[in-house]
Amino acid sequence: MDIMEMGASLLSDKLGMDLDPSTVSSALSGLLSNADGQIDFAGIASKMASSGDLGAIVGSWLGDGENSPISADSLSSIFGSDKLAEFAGKLGTDAETAGSGLADVLPQLMDKSSSGGSLLDMAGGAEGLLGAAKSLFS
Repeated sequence: MDIMEMGASLLSDKLGMDLDPSTVSSALSGLLSNADGQIDFAGIASKMASSGDLGAIVGSWLGDGENSPISADSLSSIFGSDKLAEFAGKLGTDAETAGSGLADVLPQLMDKSSSGGSLLDMAGGAEGLLGAAKSLFS
């Protein structure tokens, strides 16, 4: 099962909605992908690392320990309320419900993607991720 299939299954279960898996995968891809259409967990992690308190949260997702929770409001600050509303519309629900579901699913997806450190390696390790975030403010 690839990461989008896993995300679609987790999100459908969390929302308690009988959604077409391809619809959920498409909505997730639209929210989590970069301009090239690739899932951009490293970019999301870097953006979170540059956002103060969210750096510790994303660090827990990328590490081997328990994943720290994130709020739907924090997701809105990461993705923007317009993108979250668009995501919710694709799922046929409201932004609050979609944000709540995503807040439960995103940590699991990023944790799974970083299993064995692969996501951290892409970002240059924890120090590289924090360094990239610091460079945004230099």
